[in-house]
Amino acid sequence: MSYRSILVQIDIDGAPEARIRFGMEVARRFDAALIGFCAAQPHPAVAPMDGAIMAGELVRREAEEIQAGLDAVARVFAGMAGEASFRGMVGDPTRSLIELARQADLIVSGPRDEHLGRDGYRGVDLGALILSAGRPVLVGTRSHAAFKGERVLVAWKDTREARRAVVDALPFLKTAQEVTVVTVEEDDRAHARESLADVVAFLEAHGVTARSECLLPVDEEFGDTLSTAAFEMGADLVVSGGYGHSRLREWAFGGVTRRLIEASSTNRLFSN
Repeated sequence: MSYRSILVQIDIDGAPEARIRFGMEVARRFDAALIGFCAAQPHPAVAPMDGAIMAGELVRREAEEIQAGLDAVARVFAGMAGEASFRGMVGDPTRSLIELARQADLIVSGPRDEHLGRDGYRGVDLGALILSAGRPVLVGTRSHAAFKGERVLVAWKDTREARRAVVDALPFLKTAQEVTVVTVEEDDRAHARESLADVVAFLEAHGVTARSECLLPVDEEFGDTLSTAAFEMGADLVVSGGYGHSRLREWAFGGVTRRLIEASSTNRLFSN
């Protein structure tokens, strides 16, 4: 398995260079084609009946402003990535990215700048993306520091999502210098160790040398235990299943996934 096509999501707000450079580094690592993506949509205008024309004009003007922003991002992307493909869309950024995921083996994204807030009309909802894209999602650090992928921590839990994540991460695991499969278990530690041994054997069959650790939780938030373990081993990539479900348009996550999404000092690869 290899990544042949990588889709990098770029925010319309802020400086796009760091995210583009990060996506280029990952694509170069696997000799993969790179696709740039950026989208935003106008905010809905609410107006009384006699103000409908004015409200429509505001939406039109915002759409024009968005198109100008997309054109600017496209120029930066072309200047950095050359002839790589770019898709700019006036539309829901999360839904548009999920639809375009059909073109890619891997999606590269990252946290929005803190000062921009969580505007779903101008930025991607990482939770919805992870749960719905049907592709692994690599979430870079907040600084988008140069990607190395030398030390990888695999957050293991004997579930469908974790099994999927291990397979989806194989291209990264095969090029890593050190891979540690970690689970957090307080009660049935014998079964946890057996499960870990099976994962290590699976990885070895695919040419990946790995070791395992069964950790005790330091508190109720297992995600903190994993984040601490990643820091102590100097991991520059954490691989995890994405655990959650949708209630109408509300995305609910377990504590581990939520904590890892928020842990923006480390690169994270999620699969669902």
